[in-house]
Amino acid sequence: MAPHTTARTRRPRGEGQWALGYREPLNPNERAKKDDPPLNVRARIENVYAHGGFDSIDPGDLRGRFRWFGLYTQRKAGVDGGRTATLEPEELEDRYFMLRVRVDGGALTTEQLALLGELAETYARDTADITDRQNVQYHWIRIEDVPAIWAKLEAAGLSTTEACGDSPRVILNSPVAGIAADEVIDGTPAVDEIRRRYVGDPAFANLPRKFKTAVSGLADVAHEIHDVAFVGVEHPEHGPGFDVWVGGGLSTNPMLGVRLGAWVPLEEVPDVWEGVVSVFRDYGYRRLRSRARLKFLVKDWGAEKFRDVLQSRYLGRELLDGPAPAVPEVPLDHVGVHRQRDGRYYVGAAPVAGRASGSMLIAAAKAAERAGSGRVRLTPQQKLVVLDVAEAELDGLCTALADAGLDPRPSPWRRSVMACTGIEFCKLAIVETKARARQLVDELEQRLAGIQAGLAHPVSVHLNGCPNSCARIQVADIGLKGQIVTDSDGRQVEGFQVHLGGGLGLDAGFGRKLRKHKVTATELTDYVERVVRNYLAGRDDGERFAQWAARADEAELT
Repeated sequence: MAPHTTARTRRPRGEGQWALGYREPLNPNERAKKDDPPLNVRARIENVYAHGGFDSIDPGDLRGRFRWFGLYTQRKAGVDGGRTATLEPEELEDRYFMLRVRVDGGALTTEQLALLGELAETYARDTADITDRQNVQYHWIRIEDVPAIWAKLEAAGLSTTEACGDSPRVILNSPVAGIAADEVIDGTPAVDEIRRRYVGDPAFANLPRKFKTAVSGLADVAHEIHDVAFVGVEHPEHGPGFDVWVGGGLSTNPMLGVRLGAWVPLEEVPDVWEGVVSVFRDYGYRRLRSRARLKFLVKDWGAEKFRDVLQSRYLGRELLDGPAPAVPEVPLDHVGVHRQRDGRYYVGAAPVAGRASGSMLIAAAKAAERAGSGRVRLTPQQKLVVLDVAEAELDGLCTALADAGLDPRPSPWRRSVMACTGIEFCKLAIVETKARARQLVDELEQRLAGIQAGLAHPVSVHLNGCPNSCARIQVADIGLKGQIVTDSDGRQVEGFQVHLGGGLGLDAGFGRKLRKHKVTATELTDYVERVVRNYLAGRDDGERFAQWAARADEAELT
């Protein structure tokens, strides 16, 4: 007789999904949010920490809840990148803060832009970088000054609420929403309503991780790499509305978003947004921070199940099926002079890799006002756009912007470079990025001046200080991930791992990773120049860089 055996059914390990009954926190971050809702920290900042100074701040607030109001400690000067992963947080951090001001849709009046510049000059040692999320980012902020900064921002209709943290981050919108001649639909009313209803709402202030939203009637906001995106599309029966995408994101596990196949009219976008973020809140993975983004849930479920859960459990109705949006033939960065639908013009200008200053923003605001404009926009490509300019004012405005360090007629290298904060201020960074981007642009402008006209489209070069891809390295023509590498003399130095041929739109996909090929920081310009020359020499007629990089021999890419 066969021995008696008893099969033991192993219960699947819980991922911390609230909707499945896993309410007990499974990591320190979740415990901190349960112990004290992060939005409560504002009162302590205003009433305790601003009076007691840096040493009075509770560590749980300092390295956790502060983020819900846009605050991170910045990196202590002089800590080299090789020590980033080995030091404790208190050994890496300075007594000053980075502060993000959320600018939903990048939309600012010239008065608001000037105020952002004035705050930078007064409180942030003139730092005021333009980020690829249409934010303005300050450094050198003292905790003692935060309440005064908040008061001035909020009096002007701006805020830092949920600029960071496990919450709905700034909502991207087309920088030319409402004025572009070829726009399918203006998403601005939906952006405004989402912000009004949900930003700062405790019901959505404890998500598994960050939540990124994009809205655009032009497909110009990198919608493929957002948690949720609404992209303008014309429905054959119902007219203009939005196609819904979910589950995009980069970092160390990049994934492109997927279409739900659903068409949503403008007035229903906020409700559908609430449904998507609620699915994430209730079903998102909370056990491991590394798997807590919406993209992992979407990957496991698939678009069909996600849409079914969204409709049946949160919306209570079926969404209409709809067509896919058109794909732009070229990436839209809105740099240069462009005609608006009303006959006036907008002017897009480029700082180098978003590196700006308070004085630059003030000069741009004054230049815009002299040209008769009262509106500016920040872009998802770290640029600035002045709207509503009469034709007679264009030359004067372009000259004034260029004098301020914002070039409306940039070289392809200045136009296409992007960089994260880097080791100058970021505690996660391993290498320098902003200054290196400036050096790279300056040197390429000199070395490749004679071939710039041969580039039908700029070759994008993105520099990131660590693997987290804040500068979108996987979707750049040339993506550079900072790391410590070994040079020809056997020394450990700053350098980059290379990704080639990534893109969005027509070239949506992740770059070809040359695993064995590393470039030291000192070799960077030589390397980029060599690859660009190889592309120009080896491309077929009309072939884009991403297409060439996918088929080129590895010898041409190293």
